[in-house]
Amino acid sequence: MPKSKRDKKVSLTKTNKKGLLLKQKTIEEIRNSLSKYEHIFLFTVDNMRNAKLKDLRHEWKDSRFFFGKNKVMAIALGRNKSDEVEEQLNMISKRLKGQCGLLMTNRDVPDVLQWFKDFQEPEYARAGFVATRDVILPQGPLQDFSHTIEPHLRRLGLPTSLERGVINLIKEYQVCKKGATLTPEQASILKLLGMQMADFKVVIKCHWTKGKGFHKDLDIPSDEEDNNSDNEAAEDEAMEEDDET
Repeated sequence: MPKSKRDKKVSLTKTNKKGLLLKQKTIEEIRNSLSKYEHIFLFTVDNMRNAKLKDLRHEWKDSRFFFGKNKVMAIALGRNKSDEVEEQLNMISKRLKGQCGLLMTNRDVPDVLQWFKDFQEPEYARAGFVATRDVILPQGPLQDFSHTIEPHLRRLGLPTSLERGVINLIKEYQVCKKGATLTPEQASILKLLGMQMADFKVVIKCHWTKGKGFHKDLDIPSDEEDNNSDNEAAEDEAMEEDDET
């Protein structure tokens, strides 16, 4: 039997170096930006959405956002006093935990803090979010839905039937209960109903200014941040021990 052309040996020893190159590029860009901007703000994000972050970048196009791997950003700034690029930058690095990023800007500190304090945009809640209110659908027709979506609604758990092209709820249905964690099905139903329970917002945690050093701006954790001090101490220790990119 002739040998198939598809029968070729593939070496698995070769690795793609794009990941390493990307990390090195990020480190280089952060360090180059240090000479262009006076202030660095560390922020966390509640209910992260890429589209919202893109809009935020456009709004702050005179500044620079970095939102990547925390360890890579920490290496760029310096993780301890001996390797920090400028004095007290290691204090920013040690707080890079969870879903957070860096904002480099020349705007005045009070203006930045006030802008982000006032900024928030409504967003649809995802699975795992805690419901902020009770949502109960009464028995009867669901006029806002096309008849074609009725099978999908049944798959999500709604007790529906199709009567003369109109979707009807056979009985009253509670979509979610205030204080309870949303399931994927509940989150999907709320989105179909157009009910936004979450808020996309950026919380400034601390900042650093050239010549003035580090300043802590907020002690309150964001909605999605673990505020366990023992875990933070363990993560700080692990970061100092890990010298790999």
